[in-house]
Amino acid sequence: MSIEQVVAALDSGMTIGIGGWGSRRKPMALVRAIVRSPLRDLTIISYGGADVGMLCAAGKVRKVVAPFVTLDTIPLEPHFRAARQAGAVEFAEYDEGMFMFGLLAAAHRLPFLPTPAGLGSDVLRMNPDLRTVRSPYGEEELVAVPPLTMDVALVHMNRADRRGNAQYLGPDPYFDDLYAKAATKCYVSCERLVETEDLLKEGPVQSLLINRSLVTGVVETPHGAHFTACEPDYPRDEAFQKLYATTPWDEFYERFINSDEG
Repeated sequence: MSIEQVVAALDSGMTIGIGGWGSRRKPMALVRAIVRSPLRDLTIISYGGADVGMLCAAGKVRKVVAPFVTLDTIPLEPHFRAARQAGAVEFAEYDEGMFMFGLLAAAHRLPFLPTPAGLGSDVLRMNPDLRTVRSPYGEEELVAVPPLTMDVALVHMNRADRRGNAQYLGPDPYFDDLYAKAATKCYVSCERLVETEDLLKEGPVQSLLINRSLVTGVVETPHGAHFTACEPDYPRDEAFQKLYATTPWDEFYERFINSDEG
């Protein structure tokens, strides 16, 4: 598929999960295309980075569900912070472990998963819709994390074939397989499309993270995670990330998004 075809398959009001972690292996080519699109009123589920920040700055987001929104080497994502301080977006903040259990629950089609993560913190106070359950095998009380179900997941991988088998070659899978399983549809962008028989030339079978049965469409987007890291293909572009964080949004949009030079 093309980037344009993927975005055309999305609708306003959808819940969209975005893979990657902070400022690492984010599907930024797809994110920029959504920023340019007429889509609005989105719920974004993400270990957030510039994906969340850009979509908030562009007025595309109604709600964010995340354990954090960071650029890693720049601790606070500036556009997300501005949106929250202005009250422009709703935010459900989970502990990182709770968020993972929410992905797992959705991936396995479970109504919830219990976890001790979040107990004794303000997470329950800040999310009054969360419930606790008591273990049927004892007296232990646990947080019942609801499934983070999604209409669509967007993930970026190093390699993929045309059937949708997708491979990561960097140090971490970043839960991208759970996003694919948790969503009704999953679109994979990749640095390079390869033949199926060539997928194991650069990494072991364990690096084949996403199975074709989970994938609706594949887009070849060389440098499609820029400016986030996509190791080993390229590191995070720290200079460009600093430019993004310090440039007024309207100026950044016209220079790098509207012309798609990001």
